[in-house]
Amino acid sequence: MSHVAVIGAGITGITSAYILNSLGYQVTVLDQHLYAAMETSYANGGQLSACNAEVWNTQATVKKGLKWMSKKDAPLLLNPSFSLQKYSWLFEFLRHIPAYETNTVETVRLALLAREKMFEIAETEGFEFDLVKKGILHIFHNETDFHHAHLVNQLLNRAQLERYAVTPEEMRQIEPALTGTYAGGFYTPGDATGDIHKFCRGLSQVCAQKGVKFLYGVEVVDFVHPQQGIELIYQASAENMHAEPQDRVHLQTDAIVVCGGVSSYAISRMLGDHIQVYPVKGYSITVQLNDTESQQQAPWVSLLDESAKIVSSRLGLMRLRVAGTAEFNGYNRDIRADRIQPLINWVNQNFQLSTAQVVPWAGLRPMMPNMMPVVSRGKRRGVYYHTGHGHLGWTLSAATAVMLGALIEQDLPV
Repeated sequence: MSHVAVIGAGITGITSAYILNSLGYQVTVLDQHLYAAMETSYANGGQLSACNAEVWNTQATVKKGLKWMSKKDAPLLLNPSFSLQKYSWLFEFLRHIPAYETNTVETVRLALLAREKMFEIAETEGFEFDLVKKGILHIFHNETDFHHAHLVNQLLNRAQLERYAVTPEEMRQIEPALTGTYAGGFYTPGDATGDIHKFCRGLSQVCAQKGVKFLYGVEVVDFVHPQQGIELIYQASAENMHAEPQDRVHLQTDAIVVCGGVSSYAISRMLGDHIQVYPVKGYSITVQLNDTESQQQAPWVSLLDESAKIVSSRLGLMRLRVAGTAEFNGYNRDIRADRIQPLINWVNQNFQLSTAQVVPWAGLRPMMPNMMPVVSRGKRRGVYYHTGHGHLGWTLSAATAVMLGALIEQDLPV
């Protein structure tokens, strides 16, 4: 039986392990943290959102980004300090503006495939992750944004996404908890939400029961390519307090899959490749719905606010997840109060519920300059990449994991 090592236990790594195991491969998953899904897959917006598959490569995004540079609470924030990785990424981002329509249509296609696969996994494996199938409502506060949204919607419909315009009255019928003033909205009934962290933990347990081996608290430090297979070298990570960091372990594999999120950039360089992932920080709050009134007033239908660039997802009776913003500031993981406050303000503006208790979080989205996920072979034999999903890792991973499995099957017999 061929042995595949998967580097990373976030959403892309866990779905990769699940698919590869189902194909008959022996799978080992390695992660620097002590548990699955402790970085970007920990507390994202929760949306399985084909409706949010529009790529960002537009002139309008660039103009807004430049306008917002002086506003600390802007939806998109760019630290102008020089970084070769950052500015080369931005140059490539601009270069992919002509591919906006093609890449958006392809992302929608992947999202629809992933949605079907995700529902299949949920039904087959039966673990709980607060899955809510009530669709996603895209809300607009002004006529200008709503008019532009009709043009975007034509593109999404062309990609076979069921998404249609709704009036403010229809919006409140779909989600009675809304209390703001709106120009209109778009509703995608087939989209859903769920807790990505609970999903990854649940699916990792399923994988372990099926024979997948998990090595937590380890850091990959080197690779050796003998005549057959790949030798992966790892040691205890800084989080692993029960092991000696200097002790290096050699793991013989037939192939490796890099699912390292924002670490994929550095790992790819170790392997002689250049995967141009850049960390784009996003923030979220988890509102604790501790009183009956807040539980009744919090929305169950997932929302996407165009002007604020904020999304919300109901995670069971007791939690409302609210997420947004994009910050180009390197590998900085600091949780800034001036970036969290707009999320709290948004809740207070749109709903009648208590924000007395919120849990803030920040994570680094692994984004490629063309906003497309990477499912590819490396230069060296037996090296594969499944990374770079950006803000759509939860939305796309189930489909791209299947693509990865098909790619490895072409090269490596089980």
